[in-house]
Amino acid sequence: MLRKVLGHFCTGVAVITAHDGERPIGLTCQSVVSVSLNPPYISFCPAKTSASWPQLREARHLCINILAREQRDVCTQFAVSGGDKFNGIEWTHAGNGAPAIGGTLARIEATVEFEHDAGDHTIVLARITDLSADDSGEPLLFFRGGFGQFAG
Repeated sequence: MLRKVLGHFCTGVAVITAHDGERPIGLTCQSVVSVSLNPPYISFCPAKTSASWPQLREARHLCINILAREQRDVCTQFAVSGGDKFNGIEWTHAGNGAPAIGGTLARIEATVEFEHDAGDHTIVLARITDLSADDSGEPLLFFRGGFGQFAG
């Protein structure tokens, strides 16, 4: 029932990435939220079952890639466990070295500062170090277990 009710809250979709010096790492995340403007903090909540989160944590320098409406395939590719999640994905190194995925609406570079236990998830607080946005696109949205679009 909790999942059903909370599914009525529409969210954007992001792919959180890092580079461990040898390869890119990433995961899909819906629970991304602005926390503070001064100092600039952002938060997200990876599942404790995530195989990618421990590797992202170790790298510390992240890029939160806010997906555009046409990037549903990117979302699903990074949502699965295992395999080469970056296969066929266009990306470049952001200023902090983390992968910045091409075609996204925005990117937020951040450094992990704090973690808090939260049941079956971890609340991560990261300090924003750089960001950019493309105002010409529309967001990929998740609502009631499916994808949708913004109709302004």
